Amino acid sequence: MKNAKKFEKSLWGSTIERERRRRIKVSVAAYAYEILNVSIMSDSEFDSLSQCVNPKIKTGNKKLDKFFSEKFDPSTGMWISSHPELDKIRDLYHKFYE
Repeated sequence: MKNAKKFEKSLWGSTIERERRRRIKVSVAAYAYEILNVSIMSDSEFDSLSQCVNPKIKTGNKKLDKFFSEKFDPSTGMWISSHPELDKIRDLYHKFYE
């Protein structure tokens, strides 16, 4: 978690912008691992980043805020299969990791 916190401190943007980026990054990593059986980060990096996700932060996207507050579990990536914008997560993976 130390590395993730150091990484987070170096990022620009408001608390909401940083939270959005965390959620996107952890979602793409969970998609890659759980759906495609591909790792884009180590397990320890995923665990550390997941622990930094704060579902209490309202990001302005009611659907995703609700999903993260009700379904997100930092101890696993299995929640990705019920992500409400899985098509967007898939597209991000293909755009940046293929």
